[in-house]
Amino acid sequence: MGFKKLTKAGLIAVGLATAAPASAELFDGCPSVPILGKFIEFGKTGKMPMDLGKWLNTPSAQKVEPWKPFENVDYVGICWVSAWLVHTDDGVILIDTLYGPFTQQLIDNIQSVGVDMSDIKYVLITHGHFDHAGGAADLKPLLPNAKFVMTQGGWDEAIESAAKSEGRRKWDMIAPEIVAKDGDTIKLGGMEIGIIETPGHTWGTASFLYDVKDGENTHRAITIGGLGLNAIDGPAQVESYIESVDRVRALVEAKDQRVEAHLTTHGFSANLDENRQILERREAGDPNVFVNSDAILKDVAGLRSRAVKRLDIENSK
Repeated sequence: MGFKKLTKAGLIAVGLATAAPASAELFDGCPSVPILGKFIEFGKTGKMPMDLGKWLNTPSAQKVEPWKPFENVDYVGICWVSAWLVHTDDGVILIDTLYGPFTQQLIDNIQSVGVDMSDIKYVLITHGHFDHAGGAADLKPLLPNAKFVMTQGGWDEAIESAAKSEGRRKWDMIAPEIVAKDGDTIKLGGMEIGIIETPGHTWGTASFLYDVKDGENTHRAITIGGLGLNAIDGPAQVESYIESVDRVRALVEAKDQRVEAHLTTHGFSANLDENRQILERREAGDPNVFVNSDAILKDVAGLRSRAVKRLDIENSK
C-alpha cells in the first residue's frame, strides 16, 4: 500500500509497515497529542518521519495492557490501532484483527483477560486496510468457532490490498465468509450489534453499534470504522465520507437509542489513553468518562469540517 500526501483529516489507517523495526522509544506511554502531532507532520510532508516509522513497528513500544472501558468490553489492541472484545452471554465478539508482528500481542491480550480462543464467535472487521484486517489469516486457524464479517466492499478491498502487498509489507487475507449489508444485525447471547455501512475512509468501511454496560446503566456505543481521508480516489469518495459523518451525527443526536460512547479504531484520534487514565481514578458516583455524546459531536464536527476542505481540494484538481 503506497502513501499519499494526507490532510489532517486523513492521518488514520495508512500503510505504515515500511520502516525497519527499532528498539528506540519515541513516546512515554501512549499519549494522544504527541502521536497525532507526528501524524500531522507526516501529512504535511507526505514523508514518513523516520522515528515515527520505527515506533510504529516496534512491538515493545506498541504494547498496551488490556483494560475495560465498560463491564462487557475489553480493549485488547496496541497503542496506535484498536481491537475490542465485546462479551455476551454466549460468547465473545472481536472487532478488528491488528496485523503482522502485533497479531501475537492481540492473542496474548485476549487470553490474558480470560477468553479462550474458542469462545470467540464473530470477528467484525471495519474495513480492508492492513492494520485492521491484516491479522485475519493468522487468527483464522486459532478461532474454531468464529465467523469473520465484512461488507462486500470490505472483503474486496482487503483481498485486493493483500494480493498487491509484497516484501516486508506482504500479508494474506482469508476468503470471504459473512458478507454484511447496511442494517444487518449480528445477534449473540442477548447482544445485538448493528452494522451500518459508512463509506468514505474506504468504500467498504462499516461501523458497529452495540450496548455497553456500566453498573446498572446501559449505553449505546459506536465503533466508527474509518476516521481519515487517505487514499481518496476523487470527490465522490469525500462526498460519501461527509454523508457517513452526518449519519453518525444523527445517531448521536437521536432521541431513541442515541449513541453516547465512541470506542475508536485509533486511540490517538480520541484521547483514548488519557480517558483510560481518568477512568482508572474514577470514584464511586463519578460518571464514566467514555459516556460523552458532546465529545463525539465535537469530534464528528471536526471530521466534517476537514472533509469539506478536502472536497474543495478534490474538486479543484
